[in-house]
Amino acid sequence: MAIKRIGIILNGVTGRMGTNQHLHRSIVAIMKQGGVKISDDLTLMPDPILTGRSASKLQALSDRFSAEAGAKLPISTDLDACLADPKYEIFFDASGTLQRAGFIEKAVKAKKAIYCEKPTAVTTSEAIRLAGVCEQGGVKNGVVQDKLWLPGLRKFQMLKDQGFFGRILSVRGEFGYWVFEGTGFDLPAQRPSWNYRAEDGGGMIIDMHCHWRYVIDNLFGNVKAVSCLAATHIDERVDESGKRYKCTADDSAYATFMLDNGIVCHFNSSWNVRVRRDDLLTLQVDGTKGSAVVGLRKCWIQHAGSTPKPVWNPDIDQPINFNAGWQEVPDNLPYDNAFKIQWEMFLKHVALDAPFRWTLREGAKGVQLAELSLQSHRERRWVDVPAL
Repeated sequence: MAIKRIGIILNGVTGRMGTNQHLHRSIVAIMKQGGVKISDDLTLMPDPILTGRSASKLQALSDRFSAEAGAKLPISTDLDACLADPKYEIFFDASGTLQRAGFIEKAVKAKKAIYCEKPTAVTTSEAIRLAGVCEQGGVKNGVVQDKLWLPGLRKFQMLKDQGFFGRILSVRGEFGYWVFEGTGFDLPAQRPSWNYRAEDGGGMIIDMHCHWRYVIDNLFGNVKAVSCLAATHIDERVDESGKRYKCTADDSAYATFMLDNGIVCHFNSSWNVRVRRDDLLTLQVDGTKGSAVVGLRKCWIQHAGSTPKPVWNPDIDQPINFNAGWQEVPDNLPYDNAFKIQWEMFLKHVALDAPFRWTLREGAKGVQLAELSLQSHRERRWVDVPAL
């Protein structure tokens, strides 16, 4: 069997998402399984190098994951030298959003395929410009849109393809959890402080509305208008060094999206909400023939024929156990990590020219929705979402 090694520059993977989802659960996991088997004659094998500013942090990651990967993970703080090395075909970036443009421009000049985290930028014009840089440079490119491969959403898509819902009417999304302010005893903040500073590229809307755009576009229909209210409910937090700082970015967003097929989607997103629902993200989808409650991994359904008939009577305890009327969709196949699935698809795209439609131009649609959501908040009105 021929093993085709694909050199990958993993930039900025010392952060939480880069370490856990991209390095450990994707690239190391692919190496551990023996690569991506294409046929009895060919396997694609990642050959990564870890790059960033801190040699000590990079070395700690190499020490931690090399044995599991089955190979020594090299490190470098000299990104230019790595970009000049023809061994590396792919440049992946999980650094801060505001630093992404410079890295992508360098990598395109070096003729590397580009794969990066979202959002690709904080303004639509910049996101489109970066997509154009990749296209004009003639390099393959992609942006992470991981939630499309979550088990719960895949189960929903299966049901939708079977016509379970009839005509879908509405979607209600609830997302978030309580992020500790860092002021309580033994309760340090569990998210980086830059997420709550607009000047550093933080904010709930720029973070999560990029996700909601590709989720809505792929599962329900094209977004044509948005009405959004943003809020900064917690105005002061404590950073990684124990210093108090002023929160300048929105930490919650309450948005309604109108789709071109008439479906209404409403998403509440907040870092200041205590969870009393089935998962950190739940989507209730209601259709004429059936409904679903979709979580990250699970999906519950109720058909029209099993829908109870409640009677409004606030003077007695509710006699109906509404939760009991829902059926869980079984796991009919094993589900791999969503980030890993998209990584394997991108490796096939680079090595074999397999289709991959989640480009930086697709990613720009998420930035557009975030920017228009913020405009809606400022102007207190509905804003149309033009096609890109």
